[in-house]
Amino acid sequence: MSMVVVTAQVDDVAEWEERFRTHGDLFLKQTISKVDLGSTDEDYVACVFHADDLDAFFEVLGSPESAEAMEGDGVDRESVKVFVIDRRFDP
Repeated sequence: MSMVVVTAQVDDVAEWEERFRTHGDLFLKQTISKVDLGSTDEDYVACVFHADDLDAFFEVLGSPESAEAMEGDGVDRESVKVFVIDRRFDP
């Protein structure tokens, strides 16, 4: 299982999360089994996606369907940052 962190600025965190939670079918196409969420008071969000297939994850992430979902959710596409978690440090 791979972990991918996606951060972005959104118009409104509460509205974004309500809409985000309606995209279950899209997330299943990305082989996502779980998503951990966090946000700030400045309307930034972070999602930790747990995906079985990175190729499928990125294929769907780059699709028009994902772009439409993000737009509808109030995501500022220019602010999106994607990180594949590929290292670990255990202090």
